[in-house]
Amino acid sequence: MATILMTSQGSAGDVLPFVRIGGALRRAGHRVVLISHAPFAAPARAAGLEFHPVDTDTEYARQLALTPHLMGATGPAAVAEFYRRGGFVAQSARELDLLDELHDKGDTILVGRHTSSLAVLIAAERLGAPSAWLALAPVQLLTAPVALRHYRNGLATEIDELRDRAGLPPMTDWRGWFGTVDAVIGLWPGWFDRAGLRSPARVTLAGFPLPDEPVDRATPTIDGAFAGRPLLVTGGTGRMLHPAFYPAALAAAQAAGLPTVVVTRHRDLLPDPLPPRVRWVAHAPFADVLPHVTAIIHHGGIGTLSRALIARTPQLMLADGADRPDNAARVAAAGLGSWLPATDWRPDVVAAKLRELLTAPAPTPAEPVDGDRAAATAIADLLAGEAGW
Repeated sequence: MATILMTSQGSAGDVLPFVRIGGALRRAGHRVVLISHAPFAAPARAAGLEFHPVDTDTEYARQLALTPHLMGATGPAAVAEFYRRGGFVAQSARELDLLDELHDKGDTILVGRHTSSLAVLIAAERLGAPSAWLALAPVQLLTAPVALRHYRNGLATEIDELRDRAGLPPMTDWRGWFGTVDAVIGLWPGWFDRAGLRSPARVTLAGFPLPDEPVDRATPTIDGAFAGRPLLVTGGTGRMLHPAFYPAALAAAQAAGLPTVVVTRHRDLLPDPLPPRVRWVAHAPFADVLPHVTAIIHHGGIGTLSRALIARTPQLMLADGADRPDNAARVAAAGLGSWLPATDWRPDVVAAKLRELLTAPAPTPAEPVDGDRAAATAIADLLAGEAGW
């Protein structure tokens, strides 16, 4: 039995894949520890994982409130300021201390989110432990050189302080630093990779992490809001959204004459009052409700789009920022959905695209690949020396 120490920061889309993969590792008999934001304690422990927070619920809420500023951040100075204001450097120090404390020499694998889990790189160097990065979307691989330049030019002092905390010398080989992990695992399938710029050959593709619950349960739990097959609109669990996302999606729903349910925990992002025939709910079990809605308009998050594919739910992605345009373009290139960039979010254009989507044939269901188990196997193989670059 190995000890798997996992770290991830961000919204639910960044953390819950670690919970699911950690659950697969736990079922295989390994000890799994997740180090992340306080609100993810309950799902982590429900999956059988040990959990250590890097913050409090209040601190995490404050950090989420800052994330919209990242959408407009350009250049190392702006990104570095966001990291400082959000407390990410202090959280990395907390991660580093916990990785050192919980590590069992010769029996531990360190796993972090690609690009942002700097503590995993530093701890692996200090402890001599095998390490892996989980890439949640192809863009994380494609933009890694840009992120590295931002670290080098904006956060070099803080990174050297973290290295000093671990007893390591200042960083000199910035170009080679990201290559020190023993494995990179991409959480998407081969067809998704082939639909855009391809991943490097050394990346192991595990497939999409599976939904939290199967979509074909005989008696799905469906809130009354979803009776009558409404349109579902969601911008995910975070706040890092273009300000026009919800107005554009709801205006299109009104123009198309569709009853609509909006799922977001952030009510303040929506118009007040809501338009006619629009209902807001803070949470919904997507695995249950997606097979029972007319279509979904969403932000292009890879977790949301993979759930829609598995449920064969028509999806229109209003994708802006981060990995979302690339994710959406890959789905559209495969003929499995439609998308629009922010420059085309006029109500008439979005409504026309939505009507076109609703008259198209149902999308082909996604390959039933168990991404959780495939990723877990690739991680566990590191201890036996079976993976690596």
